[in-house]
Amino acid sequence: MKRALPVALLFLAAVSILMMVACGQKKGTTEKKVEKKTITLSGAFAIYPTAVQWAEAFQKLHPEVKVEVSAGGAGKGAADCIAGLVDIGMVSREPDKAELDKGILAVPICHDGVFTIISEKNPAAPEIAVKGMTRATLFALYKEQKKMTWEEIAGKQGGKTPVSVYTRSDACGAAATFAKFLGKLKQEDLTGIGINSDPQMINAVLNDPNGISYTNFSYIFSKDGSVVTGAKVVSIDANENGKVDPEELVESRANAMKFIEAGTYPIGRTNFFFLRGKPTGILKEFMQFCLGAEGTKILNDVGTSLPLPQEKRDQIVKEVI
Repeated sequence: MKRALPVALLFLAAVSILMMVACGQKKGTTEKKVEKKTITLSGAFAIYPTAVQWAEAFQKLHPEVKVEVSAGGAGKGAADCIAGLVDIGMVSREPDKAELDKGILAVPICHDGVFTIISEKNPAAPEIAVKGMTRATLFALYKEQKKMTWEEIAGKQGGKTPVSVYTRSDACGAAATFAKFLGKLKQEDLTGIGINSDPQMINAVLNDPNGISYTNFSYIFSKDGSVVTGAKVVSIDANENGKVDPEELVESRANAMKFIEAGTYPIGRTNFFFLRGKPTGILKEFMQFCLGAEGTKILNDVGTSLPLPQEKRDQIVKEVI
């Protein structure tokens, strides 16, 4: 009997150890570890408001994913993506060959336009509303630094009101698109008083009745369709016949949308998501979400950019992503 006790104790200890191991294995098989993932975006102010809403909606569908969005301009978005600092660079202009040569995949995500603006208090505002402005006049102001008066531009007699020219000082898609429209120029070819950001470009003409600047669709047109109070959009006299024809008039958001979607607006542009190669995993799912039905609804609800035609979106999802 004295020898039976240690044996019994050893048996009970062995059984306890086996049970602990079995319970540990069972627990390990039933608990699924959720991997936290992060998607990062930076870049164009034009895309930023929509990207923030895309991020919030996608996170609700995927609680394990965190989507971080920051603005800073198209130049920053491109540079951040190339340097590997973000997963997606938001770029509101066509990609440069140098960027594509570095392995960037530029995925069209939405579109909009860039608009020349002046103050409602501009001395030539009534005449400009009827005549518009030609590419040649804008080229003379922004590239040739020609000293012009508003009376000269409007075809009015008398008056010597000088034109104050404002341009973007930060690398951005609006300036790149505007420069390309003027004659395949680059942003650095534009001259004028340097201003940082779209809101400041608008404030420039609001505070200076003699000023002219340009800005994105998302900043000059409010959601209700009107133009920012105190500013006027300058229609482009594309055929240079000395007047604004019906197909050139962009006095409201509805007009602008119609011409952008038809591809007839002369300073229209496509906005892109820059990626370092073809997306996979959760990044691919995010791209598909943005270009899909729910992402398109969000884009329309935000109203700061316009969705690409559905057939184009479907093609991108099928062939590019």
